[in-house]
Amino acid sequence: MKPFSRLYRLVMMWAVHRHAPVYLSMNSFVESIFWPVPVDVMLAPMALAKPEKAWRYAALATVFSVLGAAFGYLLGYAMWDPLVAPFIQTMGYEGKIAVARQWFDDWGIWVIFIASFTPVPYKVFTVTAGLLQMAFLPFLLVSLVGRGMRFFLVSGLMVWGGVKMERKLIGYIDLLGWLCVAAAVIAYLLLSR
Repeated sequence: MKPFSRLYRLVMMWAVHRHAPVYLSMNSFVESIFWPVPVDVMLAPMALAKPEKAWRYAALATVFSVLGAAFGYLLGYAMWDPLVAPFIQTMGYEGKIAVARQWFDDWGIWVIFIASFTPVPYKVFTVTAGLLQMAFLPFLLVSLVGRGMRFFLVSGLMVWGGVKMERKLIGYIDLLGWLCVAAAVIAYLLLSR
């Protein structure tokens, strides 16, 4: 059974679709607020399929991700009690928000950089930054740097690796996919204690 190979081929078809930049921009925006699908899942195959546009794709992903982060911040800032708090409770994210609050207390603005550059769920920190009324301009600037570094790195790796990287990736895609599923299950079990 090779579901990840099929999914990869499907994503590669989307990556060359004429509306792919629009889909990438939309995904980048909503991923910074609530969407669980990382931007890299679409950005990497797009940069691989059209390396001459890789930097443009990275820029689109960065700009729309930061715009989404600003919207997430505003949700946390202005609409926590009437809208966001009930949603957080319904989804069972209270524990994650408490952890994010502790990280803000411990590390300040650096937590935004960590969340914007690493696979840590950035969306939790965009909303929490607004909730905690973090200074908006530093939040935006650090988000721009962190997201930009991440997305330009992804695009750069795809341009640098090219077809050779794609062949290697296809050879390991199912193993990597199942390892990610296993890691997610383990993380869920550890965090739900």
